[in-house]
Amino acid sequence: MVYNFKVYKKCSPNGKITLYMPKRDFVDHISYVEPIDGIVVVDDEYVRGRKVFAQVVCTFRYGREEDEVMGVNFYKELYLASDQIYPAPEKRSYDLTRTQERLMKKLGETALPFRLSVPAGSPGSVTLQPGLEDEGEPCGVHYYIKLFVGDTEIDRSHRRSTVALGIRKVQYAPNKPGPQPCTVVRKDFMLSPGQLELELTLDKQLYIHGETIAINISVRNHSNKVVKKIKACILQSVDVVLFQNGQYRNVVCSVETQDGCPLQPGASMQKVVQLRPELSTLRDRRGLALDAQLKRQDNSLASTTLLLEPEQRDAFGIIVSYSAKVKLYLGALNGELSAELPFILMHPKEGRAKLVQADSQVDVEMFRQDTVHHQESIDVY
Repeated sequence: MVYNFKVYKKCSPNGKITLYMPKRDFVDHISYVEPIDGIVVVDDEYVRGRKVFAQVVCTFRYGREEDEVMGVNFYKELYLASDQIYPAPEKRSYDLTRTQERLMKKLGETALPFRLSVPAGSPGSVTLQPGLEDEGEPCGVHYYIKLFVGDTEIDRSHRRSTVALGIRKVQYAPNKPGPQPCTVVRKDFMLSPGQLELELTLDKQLYIHGETIAINISVRNHSNKVVKKIKACILQSVDVVLFQNGQYRNVVCSVETQDGCPLQPGASMQKVVQLRPELSTLRDRRGLALDAQLKRQDNSLASTTLLLEPEQRDAFGIIVSYSAKVKLYLGALNGELSAELPFILMHPKEGRAKLVQADSQVDVEMFRQDTVHHQESIDVY
């Protein structure tokens, strides 16, 4: 049996350095991040007497390019890993993957392997959706692999001898979901006896993108007030941790209903409201957090950010969370009663890839140099 495996390929503008990578998504397992590995093919005549470095660069754009005036720059770069590829070290500190072995056999002696490790706790790949009239690079956190020729790893790279390929740091749904979310809130009235009680329950804690979220609502009216209508919504909370006041919320989907209303004093009500968060209806919503997009891939709402320790937040990233909120309206004079339940919205784990067999075939995807104009005039995506 012959197995096909896909490889991503990108060359420097002068054609002297070529990058091969078996994948562009690297999984964050919370306590550690998958190592980033690949193969680099160099032109011996061109790099002789010089060095070739590989780096993992995390970029954070937190403001629009058109607002950058008077020398103000809303863009930061963080170099998370760096290693010298050429001249190759005498002894490797890691074992080659099966894909690296096959590629080195096919590409010849000028093929050099590399492996870079990203520290745990580094920010996830998130894009903030721009407005319809916005131009330039979207705000958010993005990653790319950078290869360049230089004397040291802090040398300024030259466009003709630089390769940059966009990658993503992603998280997938955990194997063991948490307990079923449930909450009860009550409202007292200053000049009236009794309480109004609202109980919310979700059928589970973990949802996959595209699933319908069922919110179980139970209202018990022990007061002398009247519930006039009910509103339920899914909220996306975005925390740009670079700023002290960088928190805001987006209503992803909502519904209002008067079914079963008005709810009179002494009455009870049970209701199930179903909501499905979908990006297709929110294309014009500026500031909505999305999963960072790679070339020729469909975008989706950003997944929930899972942290090893919620108190230890890196000041360089975007944290996303979701919650279901239900609000009871009692009229202008009596106010309202609301309850909120957090839940997790993520993509499922990918299936385990088949091992690359000895009689395998390579499907190579090429990347042009005139793709996306980057901050340093390097094509990333």
